[in-house]
Amino acid sequence: MVWVKVCGVGTAGDMRAAVAAGADAIGLMLARSPRQITPEIARELAAGADCETIVVTVDARPGEILDLAMYVECTGVQLHGNHAAAAGAAARQAGLRVYRPRQIDSAIDLDDIHPAEMPLLDTASQSVHGGTGQTFDWSITDGVERPFVLAGGLGPDNVAAAVERVRPWGVDASSRLESSPGVKDHALITRYVQEAKRS
Repeated sequence: MVWVKVCGVGTAGDMRAAVAAGADAIGLMLARSPRQITPEIARELAAGADCETIVVTVDARPGEILDLAMYVECTGVQLHGNHAAAAGAAARQAGLRVYRPRQIDSAIDLDDIHPAEMPLLDTASQSVHGGTGQTFDWSITDGVERPFVLAGGLGPDNVAAAVERVRPWGVDASSRLESSPGVKDHALITRYVQEAKRS
């Protein structure tokens, strides 16, 4: 069964909705975004979550990511931007799961992502690192021979089709599970997880 992540969780209610729906992981956004939370809130949410807890950062250096992960007591990290390779190596050595986003607009090259790290394929954008609410051409993934997480514009209405068409190891959604930017809709979270797990 596909692994399902709800990203941009910002409140205890969001976390409980994701866990109750059967999500395998929640994403805790510590980078600038409508979904950004403080390390203190991330720590509280991680402590209460009965699933994987993944800190999402942009341009975090190795020492910074290790300090954040230790403070939040998360199980994994999602590393956008600069320093991702070095930060990923440090995180792996610390026993954390590492998710490495790759923005997709044409051919996919994952050779620079360590075999022990999980690629996360998202829609390319010039202005943001994720959360665009837009899909990309899923046929581009046809030649990918390693497990990966599919992101980019997924929601309750299309995640089952995405799982059926792409056969990813996992799926990740954020902006299309919201009633307004940064405000999660718990009914949408429930439907998204159920639809993803249905395939």
